[in-house]
Amino acid sequence: MKAINYKFREKLNSTIGGEAHGFCYQCGACVGDCPAAMYSPEFNPREILLSAILGDEEALTGENSPIWNCTNCYTCYERCPQAVRPVEVIIALKNICFEKGTNPLEVKDIVDSVKDAGRTVKITSLSDRRRKELGLKEVKIVPMEELRELFEP
Repeated sequence: MKAINYKFREKLNSTIGGEAHGFCYQCGACVGDCPAAMYSPEFNPREILLSAILGDEEALTGENSPIWNCTNCYTCYERCPQAVRPVEVIIALKNICFEKGTNPLEVKDIVDSVKDAGRTVKITSLSDRRRKELGLKEVKIVPMEELRELFEP
């Protein structure tokens, strides 16, 4: 049996959103309606919270961590009788992954796109034309100066 990694638990406690993980009493309410758990056998918010309680840093923030299957739908947040806010714990774990550099490359590409253009996807002449055909408003330009201020440490 592995020893509890208290150092990692403290790191999670000091990360915004991760501070309530220790209050989970493993009832499983977070799993019942979780869309990610329904479609991904390796994703289980209850097991993720158990790993957090045990301080299993490698399982949670290493390569191929199941946390990236979370859709951030907040269903677990609504269901949790202990107000643990599992989705916020998972987001905190994702932030720790970014600090460590263990996040998936695809996620980094999306973040870089937001930093560069203020959007997760590029707006092309094709998307402009399709929006016009569908009667949708033109996409407004993102005020990048404001966005860059938010990204500065």
